[in-house]
Amino acid sequence: MAVPKRKTSKARRDSRRSSHWKLSLPGIVECPQCHEPKLAHRVCKKCGFYDGKQVLNLETEKKAKN
Repeated sequence: MAVPKRKTSKARRDSRRSSHWKLSLPGIVECPQCHEPKLAHRVCKKCGFYDGKQVLNLETEKKAKN
């Protein structure tokens, strides 16, 4: 069975383990309609537009909640 010849240092051990837990930043872009920040490839929560078309009518949804 393979046995290491030398003790692995804490720095080497921790640097090897750290690469698995890094988080990537979400793709935040500016909405072309209302210029608010939004997640890429998703409907804008502020105006309801996606790909230049209005997908959600937010005014009627707000009235329905009240």
